[in-house]
Amino acid sequence: MPFKPVQAAIAILVGLIIWFVIPVPTGVTPEAWHMLALFIATIVAIIGKALPIGAIAIIAVTLVALTGVTSDSPKQAISDALSSYSSPLIWLIGIAVMISRGLIKTGLGRRIAYYFISIFGKKTIGVAYSLAAAELMVAPITPSNTARGGGIIHPIMKSIAQSFHSTPEEGTQNKIGRYLAMVNYHANPITSGMFITATAPNPLVVELVNKATGGDIQLSWTTWAVAMFIPGMLCLIVMPLVIYLIYPPDVKATPDAKKFAKDNLTEMGQISTHEKIMLGVFGLMLVLWANIPALILGEQYSVDATTTAFIGLTTLILTGVLTWDDILKEKSAWDTIVWFGALIMMAAYLNKLGLISWFAGNIESLIGTTGVGWIGAVTILTLVYLYIHYFFASTTAHITALFAAFYAVGLTLGAPPMLYALILAAAGNIMMTLTHYATGTAPVIFNSGYVTLKEWWSIGAIMSVVNLVIWIGAGLIWWKVLGYY
Repeated sequence: MPFKPVQAAIAILVGLIIWFVIPVPTGVTPEAWHMLALFIATIVAIIGKALPIGAIAIIAVTLVALTGVTSDSPKQAISDALSSYSSPLIWLIGIAVMISRGLIKTGLGRRIAYYFISIFGKKTIGVAYSLAAAELMVAPITPSNTARGGGIIHPIMKSIAQSFHSTPEEGTQNKIGRYLAMVNYHANPITSGMFITATAPNPLVVELVNKATGGDIQLSWTTWAVAMFIPGMLCLIVMPLVIYLIYPPDVKATPDAKKFAKDNLTEMGQISTHEKIMLGVFGLMLVLWANIPALILGEQYSVDATTTAFIGLTTLILTGVLTWDDILKEKSAWDTIVWFGALIMMAAYLNKLGLISWFAGNIESLIGTTGVGWIGAVTILTLVYLYIHYFFASTTAHITALFAAFYAVGLTLGAPPMLYALILAAAGNIMMTLTHYATGTAPVIFNSGYVTLKEWWSIGAIMSVVNLVIWIGAGLIWWKVLGYY
């Protein structure tokens, strides 16, 4: 991504105006206000894509250290600026991205998708459910939702569409390609919300919830997966049907799809040793993330989620499934570690310096005058939090900028901490449905040309409502059963 001087200039200008022009509000310290200036400038730069997000993060870390907004001591300032890079959650997501490289390198991801299509691909809707099932299968160990939906599933979806001569170039995308492209995309936000390790911003939510509640609410991998599984599965079941009703494919029966999948499986040959190892590592990590050893043998046999990720990566290295060169070349993993650490650090210090509590207090007073109570407040906050994503081109930027403040307001107004955390966590993934720039997967699939802009935005708005109603509706029942409120 080249340097964009106009976008960079806008980000710098915004930061300077907040720092030097806008007076520091009553109740806010200068240090907190200056950190806000750096933070908003960073978010504006990310939204405008002035530089790659990792480069922007490095600049942000440098500015935090240089300006001394966290400490007058230069040594302490740089320690503060680098403080989040020791967070296990950052390394969990980075290592998981490295591990997901094995799905692509070994071909296991493609084999899983072809396998489902070979069984359920007799009808177009069966192909759709096969793509969604493949998404779900690989989601727990692919924290790059772009790599999953755009890098693993999308090429298979295109190949199937092309085998039916359904392409934008031929003007025949409505035969089957448009429908499958929509399902390909809308499965992505749903599976992203079902596991902490299914998309990079989820661990950020975990960290922000933990800090906001003083450690009282700690969303483990198992807690998240159990809480989100039922609502997520219901959304995944309903989604292909809704799209089928609104944008039905011209071709309803696809017997050739089963043959296509079987031919590709034959071409791939017998499952390789490296695929078997990859599958074994996948299973082992799920067992450890689900805390099964501790449930059977006792809590002393519990394994930390980040340690589990390191075990998985170590196994892949020792068995030769991944080489160190493979890991070094996994730029998205190292990039994630860099920008993730910077954003967590800035968000943490906005909280430590008191800005989040000040902001939350003001919003609380504003909503409090309506007399809607915490249920009404949570409803308003959730809807605003979700649909303001029309103005964001990054879920990471959105969550970093707004989650802590919205969560703090809800807690202050009396929302149950665990319940509200799960609601906002779900909304943070549902919002990916909205636009063709909502998350990294969106432009990959949109640019393939199967779906027009009008169709994309229309189905995005519809699916956001459908997913929100199902996820929160089923969630309220399921989470009550789990005792979360």
